[in-house]
Amino acid sequence: MHIVINGGGKIGSYLAATLIGNGHSVAVIEINHEKAVKLAKDLPYPALVIEGDGCDSAMQVDAGTEDADIFVATTGRDDDNLVSCQLAKTICGVPRIIGRVNNPRNERIFRRMGIECVSSTTIIAELIEREAMAGTITAMSNLRNNDVCMIEMRIPGGGDLTAERGIKLRDVALPKGSLVAAVEKNGELEIARPEMSVYPGDDVILLSKFDIADEVREYIRNL
Repeated sequence: MHIVINGGGKIGSYLAATLIGNGHSVAVIEINHEKAVKLAKDLPYPALVIEGDGCDSAMQVDAGTEDADIFVATTGRDDDNLVSCQLAKTICGVPRIIGRVNNPRNERIFRRMGIECVSSTTIIAELIEREAMAGTITAMSNLRNNDVCMIEMRIPGGGDLTAERGIKLRDVALPKGSLVAAVEKNGELEIARPEMSVYPGDDVILLSKFDIADEVREYIRNL
């Protein structure tokens, strides 16, 4: 797939590197000169970095938005994310549009405009409430909105885990600052619960601090 990302900050750059690592074609639009130069140096080949305003249709065309499968706006400004998403949707005809919402109060506006929105504030608030009820609030205490990433991974087979022998989530000793948020089994997504067991082939969705994301992935790979 070809994915265009507006915003090359912490979230945008991490997303771009992850998508490229998964074999996707990625273009990033970044308005800040220093950030754009750093992105061009740091992102793996064949990332395309466009220095410019993602709210400018000409910049979106340069990034190949007209041929994109997905457009994602990840800047720290909701108005920029909303405008760039609308341009990608109405001018470039991108079939799937996703926007980062920094202020949860703006989620309603994004949805009314037909934009899928992701608010880390809302996600984390819901998880904190759930974790507090389960008595494990300490696992979330060090997470911060701008330092959190979402990771989706498949539980591996070939080790101690088999189709008959799984592992309960309460026994999954993830690094501090990360947690399992949801589990997908046979196409059905379920909110993670400590007593839930996962088996090879199940997909897990995790929240993690950016700086330990690689450690979290490695842990899941070695289950």
